[in-house]
Amino acid sequence: MAEHGRAAQLVHRYAASAVALGGRATAQWRMLPAFLIVGGQRCGTTALYSKLIKHPSILGPTLHKGVHYFDTDYVRGLSWYRGHFPTVGSARKLEQRVGGQVITGEASPYYMFHPLAGERIARDLPETKIIAILRDPVERAYSAYTHERARGFETESFERALKLESTRLNGEEDRIRRDPHYVSRTHQHNAYVARGRYVEQLERLEALVGRDRMIVLDFDVVFDDVAGSMQELVRFLGLPEWKPVDIPQRNARPRSAMPAEISEQLREYFDEHDARLEQWWGRSPSWRR
Repeated sequence: MAEHGRAAQLVHRYAASAVALGGRATAQWRMLPAFLIVGGQRCGTTALYSKLIKHPSILGPTLHKGVHYFDTDYVRGLSWYRGHFPTVGSARKLEQRVGGQVITGEASPYYMFHPLAGERIARDLPETKIIAILRDPVERAYSAYTHERARGFETESFERALKLESTRLNGEEDRIRRDPHYVSRTHQHNAYVARGRYVEQLERLEALVGRDRMIVLDFDVVFDDVAGSMQELVRFLGLPEWKPVDIPQRNARPRSAMPAEISEQLREYFDEHDARLEQWWGRSPSWRR
């Protein structure tokens, strides 16, 4: 299973590289993203992005929703990154049809958790807006575990994976910071609890890009009121109001129920972090109401 997951990633990476190679030659004529959906992982980023790019004033990346430049591919350079996005000429043609500004963006849910992504974004995209979406961290942890196990990046039981997490992640952030070429598979794929400590990640982003460039959405609120949430989001992006036609599906894998004892332990663990999040956010997350 692990080999299958890595093989799929390699195919995906080669396809992206082929697109970017052609795009790099025309990078100076290509757009840069006006927004980034930075995470969290397994919090509805795919569905949110799929809905958002249907707005008539948004053009998506050439190949896929997530470029993963600011986390795992930063050494490739900004021209490589620009190669993934539409040309300025295509945007101008669309602007003539819609009668207003056209923007592009991407969604890479590792950006929020990666220790260097925020400062890279702040440096290279000083005006780009940041979108985060959060979900019950207990449900997110189990969803991420199921996802990574299905992709071959996890072989242990959920209980065992949680016990191993601190050992697996020990020293990984320091190594990422020291070596710009280093990509930590354990940090990216096996951080079930750490990725749910949302407030740490949001505070780091706020310090780098400023609160006014950030919007934080609640997973359950978004999917309970798609139209209202989309209007809030397009206002944040400075786009014309727009009514979505269809409702996005949650990107969920079928899974067995989480053991009640583990759920209770995680709920207790996250209580302090969620209380800090509530204070930072200025609102009560849906999973605490």
